[in-house]
Amino acid sequence: MVMTKEEIGEKLKAARISCGMTQQEVANKIGRKQPIIGHWETGYSQPDANTLFMLCDIFGTTVDEVFGFNKDRPFISSKDKSLLNKYHSLDLHGQQTVNIVLDRELDRTSQAKEATNTIEQLQQQLTLNAIPSRFFAYYGKIAAAGTSVEFSDITAGVRVYPENELNKNADYVIGVSGSSMEPEYSNGDIVYVQKTDYIDTGDIGIFQKGNNIYIKKAGENELISLNPNYPLLTDNGDRIIVLGKVLGKAEEI
Repeated sequence: MVMTKEEIGEKLKAARISCGMTQQEVANKIGRKQPIIGHWETGYSQPDANTLFMLCDIFGTTVDEVFGFNKDRPFISSKDKSLLNKYHSLDLHGQQTVNIVLDRELDRTSQAKEATNTIEQLQQQLTLNAIPSRFFAYYGKIAAAGTSVEFSDITAGVRVYPENELNKNADYVIGVSGSSMEPEYSNGDIVYVQKTDYIDTGDIGIFQKGNNIYIKKAGENELISLNPNYPLLTDNGDRIIVLGKVLGKAEEI
């Protein structure tokens, strides 16, 4: 079997790593520069036959074992040999104890790997299924659905909601106060609002009358409550300004 320089380099690197040595440590043992070891392991160059035997001896193995010339003898590093020698020097009780520990640790390692894989799969699934979110300016409970609320009572903050068809055109969210828009909108609900200075008759919007903010249904010349127990709201000398169109109720966070 003829090996390329790259294949030889891979075998030498595997043998070195298996015995726990660094390139610099190998270089020090054979009196060469560390970059030379790197060149051999990458296949850029290769050691002569005598150096090859020397390297294998340092790695605690043979050329036959490293390069697979002896198919019946798998490659065993010097570290592995040391562990095997210790194991075989134990009596039956000692070997049984080691076997118990090994089985327990293999089981623990297997469970740890399985848990890690499960976590990674869940993280990937969450990433793939992640729903884009949007941040909205939030005006808390100032759209009166009953008693008017002073404009000076406005409190602003930020809320985040999953992006969807309902809120894709929304500019902000606002809280509902009162019960005049029941059953569609109740006290404490939060609604998506699209900024506009005009809405069609029959649309529900956010309106300003004087210093007060309302959520109402637009009529011909008045604002209408959905709850029949509340009267129509007319201008009465105060201009009614459209602040936005209500797109719908924001989902619970």
